[in-house]
Amino acid sequence: MQPEFWHERWRTGQIGFHQSAVDRHLERYWPDLGVASHSRVFVPLCGKSVDLLWLRERGHSVAGVELSAVALESLCMEHGIPAKRRLLNDFEVYEAENLRLYCGDFFALTPELLGSVPALYDRAALISWKPELREAYVAQVTALTSPGTQTLLITLEYPQAQMSGPPFSVGAGDVNRLYARNHAIQELSKHDVLANEPRLRSRGVTQLYEVCYRLTRLQ
Repeated sequence: MQPEFWHERWRTGQIGFHQSAVDRHLERYWPDLGVASHSRVFVPLCGKSVDLLWLRERGHSVAGVELSAVALESLCMEHGIPAKRRLLNDFEVYEAENLRLYCGDFFALTPELLGSVPALYDRAALISWKPELREAYVAQVTALTSPGTQTLLITLEYPQAQMSGPPFSVGAGDVNRLYARNHAIQELSKHDVLANEPRLRSRGVTQLYEVCYRLTRLQ
């Protein structure tokens, strides 16, 4: 989607994708990834997710990137985070203890700016991209990580013809096509979540699964 689409969503509060509680898959499966508690965790397209704070509370140094300053300012204000702001290249950076949030274009982020990334958490990033933009997203993710990086990826599967995204449907075949070249892929769970999503049911979706993957960067 165009940047203005997301800016407008945040300005007008159209953020049905935001979860007020920590994601259940993160709580359930993150310990299984074996990521050292002091390690940096990168969260692309992070919004104002409380998952960032859950990861930080477990000792991780958390780095997120988000296009909307509204989202990042809301996160800091709602949770009393005394973040300091500074300009760094093309980004406005919000910094607090074990938390660094880059406000700007995800594709402008570089390994030099981000630093080493032993782990990555993607709950709503991949499924926010139109099909024709996903390869560029995964190529950038791959460029920002290194062999051994552990990723917890959460996707949605539904009949795409029933609803125009975002969120978009990303099936197992899509995940394999996008990631298999550089990652080992393990499906951790697949749950029918239609009953829990009245917003998507109202948009015509009749079948909805939430799927969680563990990805291990190989090369």
